[in-house]
Amino acid sequence: MFIQQLSIFLENNPGTLRAMTELLGKGGIDLLALSIADTQSFGIVRTIVTSSQIDKALALLRENGYIAKVNHVICAAVPDRPLGLSELLAVIEQSKLSVEYMYSFLRAAEPGTARMILRLDDGKKAEEVFEHSGIVMLGQEEVDQM
Repeated sequence: MFIQQLSIFLENNPGTLRAMTELLGKGGIDLLALSIADTQSFGIVRTIVTSSQIDKALALLRENGYIAKVNHVICAAVPDRPLGLSELLAVIEQSKLSVEYMYSFLRAAEPGTARMILRLDDGKKAEEVFEHSGIVMLGQEEVDQM
C-alpha cells in the first residue's frame, strides 16, 4: 500500500525553500508532510499532498523551473509512545530491509498514533512484511482525508 510523494530539487541558497513553499501555498497546495535533506549544492524536499493536488503541484513546480518528480512511499502508523518507532524499525531490521529515508507527518493522527513516511530499499517486500507483522499502513485515500 503506497502513497504518492513529491520530490523537489532546490539549490542550496537562502530563501529557496521559502520561495518553493510560497509558490505551492499561493497555488492552493496544502502540505501534509515535509522533509528536507541537503548536500553542499542542492537540497531535496520531499512532501506529501493530497492525490487531488499532486498533478497541480507538479505542474506548478515545473512551470516555475523546479525539477520535481512523483514517487511512491509507505505511510505506516506507529504507537505514539516511547519505543513505538523502535518497534517498527526492529521489524524492518529483522526483515533485512534498509531505510533509505524517513520522516513524520505534520498532521496529527488519531490519539495514540503517529504517522511515518518511509522509503525502503524494497518497497514490495516491506509492504508484505508490514502486513504480516500487523503494522497499519495508510493508503492514498486515508492520507487524502487527513
